[in-house]
Amino acid sequence: MHRLIRTGSFVATAALVLLTGCDSDSGTKPEAKDTTTPAPTSSAPASRPTGSALPASLTSQKPDWGHCKDGRSGWTCANVKVPLDYAHPAGATISLALVRKEAKDKSRRLGSLLFNFGGPGGSGVDILPDAAAEYGNLNTRYDLVSWDPRGVSRSAGVVCRTDSQQAGAERDIDLTPDTPAEEAAYFKDAADFGQGCEERSGKVLPYVTTSNTARDLDLMRTVLGDAKLNYFGFSYGTELGGTYAHLFPKNVGRTVLDAVVDPTADAVGHARNQTIGFQRALDDYLKSTGQDPKAGTAKIAALLGRLDKKPLPTKDGRKLNQSLALTGIVMPLYSKSSWSYLTQGLREAEQQGTGNLLLGMADAYNDRDENGHYSTQSSSQRAIDCADTKNHPTEAQAKALLPSFRELSPVFGEFLAWDTAGWCNKWPVTGELDHPVASAQGAGQVLVVGTTGDPATPYEGARKMADALGAGVGVLLTNKGEGHGAYHGGSGCVAKKVDGYLLDGRVPADGTTCS
Repeated sequence: MHRLIRTGSFVATAALVLLTGCDSDSGTKPEAKDTTTPAPTSSAPASRPTGSALPASLTSQKPDWGHCKDGRSGWTCANVKVPLDYAHPAGATISLALVRKEAKDKSRRLGSLLFNFGGPGGSGVDILPDAAAEYGNLNTRYDLVSWDPRGVSRSAGVVCRTDSQQAGAERDIDLTPDTPAEEAAYFKDAADFGQGCEERSGKVLPYVTTSNTARDLDLMRTVLGDAKLNYFGFSYGTELGGTYAHLFPKNVGRTVLDAVVDPTADAVGHARNQTIGFQRALDDYLKSTGQDPKAGTAKIAALLGRLDKKPLPTKDGRKLNQSLALTGIVMPLYSKSSWSYLTQGLREAEQQGTGNLLLGMADAYNDRDENGHYSTQSSSQRAIDCADTKNHPTEAQAKALLPSFRELSPVFGEFLAWDTAGWCNKWPVTGELDHPVASAQGAGQVLVVGTTGDPATPYEGARKMADALGAGVGVLLTNKGEGHGAYHGGSGCVAKKVDGYLLDGRVPADGTTCS
């Protein structure tokens, strides 16, 4: 199981795997080239800063920048120690992995610009070097820096399942259960996931909250030698940026939040937002192909219904079931440039009776490589979400949502309603907050960028983030377009506004629109 939210650059990386790794038998080929007793977290609430000063052994660190293990030319890597528990900053520590590309024009250097690519659970150490060509202009005056946040990959990364367990869940668990037996299996699988996290990563689970990652950001700012934090956050990275601004308003430098999480939404509100957002994106896709959105949606829902009873064969011997097909439909909706692959995948399923392309897109989304190995991103994402979120709906509450969610979207509603209860079912750590807190009076201006056709973080959340940051702090820039994220979406207008702010401090007027 997984929530649909992903970051723009993270999805672009997955899309690259898709375009180079999967094909169909339809004659069209893309371009080549786990139950536990809840335990309270000891993290300080995000509504107040941690009380104890950090020891000099942490604040005076000097990163030992050296060659990265993957040998990327022009990049250096280092590690920074941070407290495991900020309530006891002189206690145990964990190591965070960082990556950096130094500013080209050192005489005009503005400092470090830190990137978070969302997920949560995306590895900045992996993503930033791959995406760096998009930030060449910013690299003239900034050191480009990213990191694996706590609980992610090289930074005490959370691991919850083996590859075989993940593959088995994808094969056997119905994400939209229709019978008592399927419901029981669904919730047992959710509890098993949490138990697996506790068994393999129990030491860090209570401490992977977004508020602790925001505190890590401030320690990294100190260690990097920056008076203020200059920051570029995408998707979940906007939630992290809002949390940082709330905890450390006086330390906020030039900050951009793109593809914005609604800070007022709890678990159910977030699911409802995504149900609306993905259906909106699907409607726009269907219109672009000359179809009536209502009729096209009904046709896709009927296909998913047939797959629930009879999965389609694929060339590697696996079956395209309803749940994997839904994931394969979700994946290309993140970017308008991928809509053609959705057309090809649906056509293959309907006309050829095979599911190769939709399965390939699901694999790309789920970070499954051609050898059947999965990344740990889904483990990290779930651990962070469930440590953050106090409100974990029950099975009965999820069932009560089904009618209204189905009405919002016959394709995505049922999955997202069930997910409200399945995602953190019997999680071994008590969540921290009902919803993120982003109020940041006294902070510098924060540029908030929302895209009108964004499926995963619908546009309405950008206005709510700008308002939550506070009058004079949040500045809304609207991008009229499709896809998850504006800066990477090909809008020259957005890129010009964002670069002008980050490089020269030119803040657009609140309410500016790019189209």
